Amino acid sequence: MSGTTTALGMMLSLSSMPCSSSSSSSAASSARSTTSSSSRFDGRGTSSMTMKMIAATRRRRTTMTPTKISTSVRAAGAAKTSDTSFDPREYRRKLGKSDRYTRKFLNDPEAKNRMEEEGIGYSMSGLVAQMKEKNFVHVEGDVTVKLADSYGFCWGVERAVQMCYEARKQYPTEKMWITNEIIHNPTVNMRLSEMGVNFIEEKDGVKDFGPVQSGEVVVLPAFGASIHEMKLLVEKGVSIVDTTCPWVSKVWNAVDRHARKVFTSIIHGKYAHEETVATASFAKTYLVVKDMKEASWVCDYILNGTATKAEFLEKFKNAHSDGFDPEKDLNAVGIANQTTMLKGETEAIGKLFERTMMEKHGVQNLGEHYLVTDTICDATQERQDAIYKLVDEKPDIMMIVGGFNSSNTSHLQEISEDANITSFWVDTADRIDTENNKIAWRTSYGEMRETENWLPEGKLTIGITSGASTPDKVVEDVLEAIFMSKAKTAAGSAR
Repeated sequence: MSGTTTALGMMLSLSSMPCSSSSSSSAASSARSTTSSSSRFDGRGTSSMTMKMIAATRRRRTTMTPTKISTSVRAAGAAKTSDTSFDPREYRRKLGKSDRYTRKFLNDPEAKNRMEEEGIGYSMSGLVAQMKEKNFVHVEGDVTVKLADSYGFCWGVERAVQMCYEARKQYPTEKMWITNEIIHNPTVNMRLSEMGVNFIEEKDGVKDFGPVQSGEVVVLPAFGASIHEMKLLVEKGVSIVDTTCPWVSKVWNAVDRHARKVFTSIIHGKYAHEETVATASFAKTYLVVKDMKEASWVCDYILNGTATKAEFLEKFKNAHSDGFDPEKDLNAVGIANQTTMLKGETEAIGKLFERTMMEKHGVQNLGEHYLVTDTICDATQERQDAIYKLVDEKPDIMMIVGGFNSSNTSHLQEISEDANITSFWVDTADRIDTENNKIAWRTSYGEMRETENWLPEGKLTIGITSGASTPDKVVEDVLEAIFMSKAKTAAGSAR
């Protein structure tokens, strides 16, 4: 079977990997009075976050590109990562016993209270909290707002952010770093930056760990870090605070089981997403499929040999383990997923591979060729179920709130678009120009747009939800901007 070197670009090898974007989604947006625009504007005047600071946070990860480790620091680990006897699970287990590593959640009340005071977490007395007490509905003037009954911060995200606050308290003077954004939300990451937490810089998809020095503190984000980054940080002599969500760790355990059974891991995810990069580093042999279309292509290849080996490797050139051989490595497969993917699609992909293996090898031999473990995140599933229920009520407009590089938020927007609901995805309230009834927003497939006169006159029902990395305060700010815009629209009509 193939070795542990990953084609996702996270290896501590001297060779660099070509970057190419994955194919764009075929989802189409409903026709609107829309003009494509990549411009950013602040239509609300003074804000608690200046646009300059927001832009600095967004620049770090507004697009998903394969991440590589800087040449200046990757050489030390090169020989080790090419060793096929390396056991990622055992390495992490030993790391967990080190006095320079912790993943302990202290649940410190002081840290939690500070998060609430700074609007990083759950709303305790604001509009969102009030809506939860009133059947998730709020009426203001002509606007009726319906909040999804499962939305926003999940337990794993809240835990990761609180652990970062706790680490800052525990290490008040040490220089602190995060290997990436702690979560995919610009508001949260900007607040951590204000607390003196530094972010590992990327340039052209290459992470530069050069500035990190021995004795400093490095936080691993909620969606995890590759085992190769962990090795590098240990070699640099830093203290590691691991906030990886336990649901992500569950996926790592699944691909480890695949490896021990000498199965190839089929990972439903986006090959350049940090979580999938980390998951792949715990697999021996793997293939990443983004959606049902790619999964069907692979299954056609397994059953019918519909492409040459070279064509297969070219199609998935950034999405498989080093040395992957489709003629040998698709004989036995296990299913895993990026926890933020669509639940229904992950299940469908699993069933497709199950049927393919039964047809290829016989029902009686299925256990020797197919393995599946439930790795779908409960929080992701609950938020998707909630928006399905909300769009069934046919609101006039859907508002999706969350970071533009948040995979789980993109799927909420996708669900709304597929239901033919006029839907706007914003990352902060600053996307709403309250003076001119204009909004800058993003489609599920990554296109930035700008829409004028987006709030019509008269009575209006708006459904709203938010991604698992979005604090309630951001949702409340968006609602405030909506009410301000609608009031100005009504005042203009009255004149």
